[in-house]
Amino acid sequence: MLDQIPYLPYILSAFIGIGLAAATGFRVFLPMFAVSLASYFQWIPTHETFEWLSGLPALITTGIATLAEILAYYIPFIDNFLDTVSVPLATIAGSILFASQFADLGTFPQWGLALIAGGGTAATISTGFAGIWAASTATTGGLGNSVVGTTETAGSGIMAVLAMIAPIIAVFLAIVTLVVIIILGKKAYRKLKKGKEISNNMT
Repeated sequence: MLDQIPYLPYILSAFIGIGLAAATGFRVFLPMFAVSLASYFQWIPTHETFEWLSGLPALITTGIATLAEILAYYIPFIDNFLDTVSVPLATIAGSILFASQFADLGTFPQWGLALIAGGGTAATISTGFAGIWAASTATTGGLGNSVVGTTETAGSGIMAVLAMIAPIIAVFLAIVTLVVIIILGKKAYRKLKKGKEISNNMT
């Protein structure tokens, strides 16, 4: 019955791509490491264009980068710097992982979709967390950043795994995450802006 659904492979590929892109919005390298690990052990198929992801060099590199990224978010000042540069990096990583699911398309539609759907999803989530991170730093003096960092890491890992084994659930959670992050991000930004206005009025 499922085989009779028009364009089902492309729909599933889109779900996987969006799920992986959402995961990069939480953490840049963790989803790439998850895909590289799964590809290396042949748990998931890899198109020849993206065979580099299934190689041992990519696995080692993304593994080291993932560990460094996770640990760095628990170091004061460095965590804020990483959150600042995470948006463009997440956009790139999200676009790459989304594009890896549409390697059979032509170059223009492949990367066009990747930038819009993959990069857009990753950038939105990453930007929302940047606002939450800034508010956490301003209101807790950085004490609450470890909680935010742990949440991001857990969210990235869960989303990456679900994208590969349960893409329909992953895309549903990605949509929910986008809505929640946008709402929380706006609230955090308003709270931060209000705090700055009060500070300026006092001076």
